[in-house]
Amino acid sequence: MEIIHLSAECYPVAKVGGLGDVVGALPKYQNKLGHFAKVVMPAYNIPFMWDNEFEVVYDAWVNLGREGFPVRILREKTNKLGFDLYLVHIAGLTDRDKVYGYGDDTERFLAYQIATLDWINQWEHRPDAIHCHDHHTGLVPFMTANCERYKSLSHIPTILTIHNAQYQGQFGWNKISYLPAFDLWKSGMLEWKNAINPLASAIKCAWRVTTVSPSYLDELSVKANGLESLLASERGKSTGILNGIDNDVWNPKTDSMLQKTYNVRTVESGKKANKAALCAVFNLDPTKPLFTFIGRLVGEKGADLLPDIFHNALAHSRGNINILVLGSGDPVVEGRLLELNNWFPGNYNAYIGYNEKLSHQIYAGADFLLMPSRVEPCGLNQMYALRYGTIPIVRRIGGLRDTVTDIGDGGFGICHDQTSVWDVGQAMGRAYELYQDKKRVKDILKYIMQLDHSWDRAAQQYIDTYQM
Repeated sequence: MEIIHLSAECYPVAKVGGLGDVVGALPKYQNKLGHFAKVVMPAYNIPFMWDNEFEVVYDAWVNLGREGFPVRILREKTNKLGFDLYLVHIAGLTDRDKVYGYGDDTERFLAYQIATLDWINQWEHRPDAIHCHDHHTGLVPFMTANCERYKSLSHIPTILTIHNAQYQGQFGWNKISYLPAFDLWKSGMLEWKNAINPLASAIKCAWRVTTVSPSYLDELSVKANGLESLLASERGKSTGILNGIDNDVWNPKTDSMLQKTYNVRTVESGKKANKAALCAVFNLDPTKPLFTFIGRLVGEKGADLLPDIFHNALAHSRGNINILVLGSGDPVVEGRLLELNNWFPGNYNAYIGYNEKLSHQIYAGADFLLMPSRVEPCGLNQMYALRYGTIPIVRRIGGLRDTVTDIGDGGFGICHDQTSVWDVGQAMGRAYELYQDKKRVKDILKYIMQLDHSWDRAAQQYIDTYQM
């Protein structure tokens, strides 16, 4: 099969969150199964554009209403990612330093979708499936089904994967003229709560809908930021497929970003060496249990509670634990986390920002990873942690529920039911007690490092979905 993945993110080209990791891995694993998967994404003003060679495969204009923009679609020449990568460069729209966060994001991503369909419409053949990821590509299923210009594409199956239903891309009806001509009687397929809603439209129009974990699909029936009834009505064409991780990238045996590589047999010495290196950089004591948080400092991740959680844990432990934070997001949360450096020097530190190499080092050196999420459609961090022999402390929600079983239930992680200062504090207390039992910890580490969360299984499930 020939599969076209459309996404705003793709690691290592441009990554903001888990969406980038998924789109950077799934096509590669589908190709390993004997298929032909490609990624088409916007071309941002980012280092990947400057550091690689491209060839122009399409040169045209894209119109949004009466305004036109020059378009070039560029193909990365070397296939270095394990799949064909195409970047849609639209002068004045996509060529920005950041992926998101601009006042004209509606125009940017709509122009990208139209330009991509215009290009595919020129092909002498047709792909077997168009796989759309999140709302940034959500109008593609509507346009292929209803716009006269794309009538020849209407028979191509479209698949929507919802990575996070909290973000839907709504915009006003005053911008309906941006779309290529269609029968206005079909406007209801765009509408949700008196606005054009790309995610809702994709749920209505896509041939199949997937979520990134089975539990997240269940949760969306009661908490989907206003789309609950729509998702319930479309449940028959929906399925939850748990994300995987790229074992080529996340492998402690071969990871060049680590101080010392290791495998399941050498996990103790490997983690000890990486922990020592990490603690030396951040002024922490390697003999104490190291708790960490890696991720976006936003409410969905429970990050607003982290300053209080950490203050309480450090005060009550009387200097017997270490905490290290890597992340960025809410400036207020960032500031409060940095303030803790003054309260607990030698036991706490925070790196505000994004650092891919440091994240690998932390997974390898930490003892416990905290994920007190309010919303976690799948979660990849807990899978990275397991792969590197770091015990996850998670709230039972979404993909965290599907991937982590509590030690009290015969499992290998520590789980709690609410995102609260008390719940997370209690979970950290249980983790501290576990840390004292060296033999049990050793057995857990050897077990979790052998869990299979690779993309092989999920890649085949997506192929099965396309073939339906």
